Amino acid sequence: MSSNVLSLRLPKATKERLDNLSAQTRRPASVYVREALEEYLDDLEDYYLAAEELEAIRAGRSKTYSLGEVKADLGLDD
Repeated sequence: MSSNVLSLRLPKATKERLDNLSAQTRRPASVYVREALEEYLDDLEDYYLAAEELEAIRAGRSKTYSLGEVKADLGLDD
């Protein structure tokens, strides 16, 4: 996997927490920063996608389906 370098400033307390975790687990701090950033970006992308879809629903540009409609469409009627 190709990687790029990103430089950032952290509050002292955050850096200390990261250093402590790294020392306790004997894993590089960059592993935790990368994992945390990837999870955060996934969550943020999901949030904005959901917000866009909600806006489309409210504006009438996207249709919603009830559970009953989905069950009927899939042939799962009771």
